[in-house]
Amino acid sequence: MQSPSDDRIAESAVDHRKGPRRRGEELENAIRAATLEELTEAGYAALTMERVAARARTSKAALYRRWSGRAELVLDACKVRGFSEVDLPDTGSLRTDTIALLRQMSAKMTSPIGGILRGLLAEMTRDPELARLIREHVHKVGPAVIRTVLQRAVERGEVEPWILGSRRATVATDLLRNEFLLFGAPVGDDTVTDIVDNVYLPLVLAPAPKPYTAPPDTTGPNPC
Repeated sequence: MQSPSDDRIAESAVDHRKGPRRRGEELENAIRAATLEELTEAGYAALTMERVAARARTSKAALYRRWSGRAELVLDACKVRGFSEVDLPDTGSLRTDTIALLRQMSAKMTSPIGGILRGLLAEMTRDPELARLIREHVHKVGPAVIRTVLQRAVERGEVEPWILGSRRATVATDLLRNEFLLFGAPVGDDTVTDIVDNVYLPLVLAPAPKPYTAPPDTTGPNPC
């Protein structure tokens, strides 16, 4: 038996040709808006190109001419809505720059787009193409910005240059993302400052202890 939602989709699919003809950016924006509405209402697992086309009152062919599949469409829709945009802080101090960056990211997580992000991250293990696109277009944003913040700290003498290429560089944004995935939004300001003051700064501020490296084995083979 069809659900009311299925009936709505079927009806919209029939009616889309009756409306005014849209082209170019106007049509693409309508499709992106429909995609975000579907994500909010049904989640990524239930989202289909057919459902998006029906909601946008267009054809599936119009979607496939622009996007190869739902993963690419979803990431594009989120990107256009500022999904991964952050302003690069420059306060003159690593501590205040990092806090400002994490606060921006936390605010994104608290917005409606944050709920969509959480759902997409949860789907990564089930959809390899979505996982690839998220790694390329979303996960790299936080690390790229924090490394720019760190580069400035290196130039000021706060951080040693080798930190930039280490796992320590992205610990702050990694911990914020994990907090969001485990406990949801909002991520409190006390948590942000705790991540920065009690974990991140002790790891990266000069002089930071270098990672332990086991000494080479110089004993040689046992002659016995």
